Amino acid sequence: MSIVPIQAIDLTVCAQKGLRLFVKREDLVHPLLSGNKWYKLKYNLLEAKARNKDTLLTFGGAYSNHIYATSAAAHIHGMKSIGIIRGEEHLPLNPTLQQAQRFGMQLHYLDRSRYRNKESPELMKELTDSHGDFYPIPEGGTNALAIKGTREIVKGHEEDFDYWCLPVGTGGTIAGIVNGLNGRGQVIGFSALKGDFLHGEVQELLNRHGGGELSNWSIGHDYHFGGYAKVKPPLVKFMDDFKEETGIPLEPIYTGKMMYGVLDLIAQGHFRRGSRILAIHTGGLQGLDGFRERGLIA
Repeated sequence: MSIVPIQAIDLTVCAQKGLRLFVKREDLVHPLLSGNKWYKLKYNLLEAKARNKDTLLTFGGAYSNHIYATSAAAHIHGMKSIGIIRGEEHLPLNPTLQQAQRFGMQLHYLDRSRYRNKESPELMKELTDSHGDFYPIPEGGTNALAIKGTREIVKGHEEDFDYWCLPVGTGGTIAGIVNGLNGRGQVIGFSALKGDFLHGEVQELLNRHGGGELSNWSIGHDYHFGGYAKVKPPLVKFMDDFKEETGIPLEPIYTGKMMYGVLDLIAQGHFRRGSRILAIHTGGLQGLDGFRERGLIA
């Protein structure tokens, strides 16, 4: 694990609105296992080892950052990994699955109808019969141990910022951060998915894993750009401009949408003058190669 830098973002709109914006560069936490995935997997790896499990098994789509991260984590810790991939096999493999395979992950495919029942006891028994003893990690990596890990993203900085901003997918990272702050500051999540169901899912995670009574958080649903993994020209242009101005690369599934939303809210005057805002870069940059392969970004 590297020391994660917090980078000041000196943009004109921030000076105009009288506030300070910073980015916590969790994309730099580890050269292979970056972003929030490092924290989500940390205690799961320790638990797997405590149970004497030498194989991780998890689920995800063909371009899943979680699949990539789990394969990297297993590789780093000398473990085996199995990825259960949604849909049919397509050759040649895309960059995400190629790298997962290089890290030693065995790839197995489930058609979409069976994949929807991936957590059923019947399928888990079938997977155990096929692959032997393994430590299961859910799709996206969110469970109680993941939330224990993501609490640590804010450790040591609980009093440093007024607002904490981050992208939201399965809700594990925002649940951990809300827990870690324990009522301090305001946490704003930016949904990468279309629809307003994430608020209820995050509240359920907080109810189950601590922090259910906390109310200093919200999720914005206006910056999904059409839904999960949708890429539109205005978002791509924003990402290119942001990297040119700040040197910080973003990706279009999570961090690009989040940062677009943060700066739009700043421009609208959403944040109090004098505020200190921290945007959390949750990594996922490995996915850029897949977008380039499909011609969606340059």
